[in-house]
Amino acid sequence: MKEFIISEAKTENAVLVGLITSEQNERQVKEYLDELAFLADTAGAKTVKKITQKLDFPNQTTFVGKGKLQEIKEYVVEHEIGLVIFDDELSAKQIRNIEKELGVKILDRTSLILDIFAKRAQTAHAKTQVELAQYKYMLPRLTRLWTHLERQRGGVGMRGPGETQLETDRRMILDKISKLKKDLEEIDRQMSSQRKNRGKMVRVALTGYTNAGKSTLMNLLCKTEVFAEDKLFATLDTTVRKMIIGNLPFLLSDTVGFIRKLPTELIESFKSTLDEVRDADLLLHVADISHSTFEEQIEVVNRTLAEIDETPKPVIMVFNKIDLFTFVPKDEDDLTPRTRENISLDELKATWMNKLPDNCIFISAKNRTNIDELRDLMYQRVKEIHITRFPYNDFLFQNYDSGDDVP
Repeated sequence: MKEFIISEAKTENAVLVGLITSEQNERQVKEYLDELAFLADTAGAKTVKKITQKLDFPNQTTFVGKGKLQEIKEYVVEHEIGLVIFDDELSAKQIRNIEKELGVKILDRTSLILDIFAKRAQTAHAKTQVELAQYKYMLPRLTRLWTHLERQRGGVGMRGPGETQLETDRRMILDKISKLKKDLEEIDRQMSSQRKNRGKMVRVALTGYTNAGKSTLMNLLCKTEVFAEDKLFATLDTTVRKMIIGNLPFLLSDTVGFIRKLPTELIESFKSTLDEVRDADLLLHVADISHSTFEEQIEVVNRTLAEIDETPKPVIMVFNKIDLFTFVPKDEDDLTPRTRENISLDELKATWMNKLPDNCIFISAKNRTNIDELRDLMYQRVKEIHITRFPYNDFLFQNYDSGDDVP
């Protein structure tokens, strides 16, 4: 799938492009481009410039206006840039026109995320899911790959050899998609059997925005070595470990993180991986409270979870990275409205979070702050579910609840 790959031989310099529209204001676009730069860095590209334009809606042929496209071209030529990344999904027509004008490699947010997923995938399951998503993305954009045969196409119905090759490729990709779906169904059946073999143990799933610290927390709680890195989508494959608090065993799983504008192809392809979320009895929603837009990230996760599973589940909100939380107090004579940067952690705790006193905890997985309190909270919530499922086991928890050591 060379379509998506960013060269690993050397770091590529990239220009990022975003639109300010009625649906996303200037502040949001800045945050989206910051996140896009993080994605680019994860993929191996260095962001050298971010370019924005105000438009009512994207240009159907070039995404940005012709004048802005010329401005991008001048910058690309002057600074010898080889890659331009757009923050929204581009159509085949837009990609073709932009490439023709700029003469460099063009990626959109979706293809960049697909490239990262392709690099991160380790198991056969993850690789199959990523490949399926790539083919689904490529299918409606096939015409872009055959622009070199434009002169050979016929008139009116364009019955030239290029169109014949295009139809051949379309059939090949459709066949490949069909095969990959069957492969996934077989893998899903095997994984479903594995889940059934775990019995009726209570299942807890870590979920949240990408890079919120789920894998670091998983390693801390279960004393495992799940791959954790300060990059987006460090974890693609679901990891399940048995955890015991006191004398209460349960299963804890780490799942792929979510992100804004997550490609539809990936949501569809990774639904089987997210079966761990659907099958979970309890969710630990991990949020990076040090991030300036953590509340929006929580909303993104909640919307995605609703797409995956409409059944409401008990949730513990785990606000991670309190060690990185910073704020700048406003001067008394500063009459401008306060922003997120001017609010202290104690003030935040007194907002909507105050309504979740028994289902909310503030931690630092890196510094191990409040981890014992988190374990106690997990124990209480898992115990409630376990007793409902196995009421005759209530006596087993008496020693732990009283503070006595339990072998």
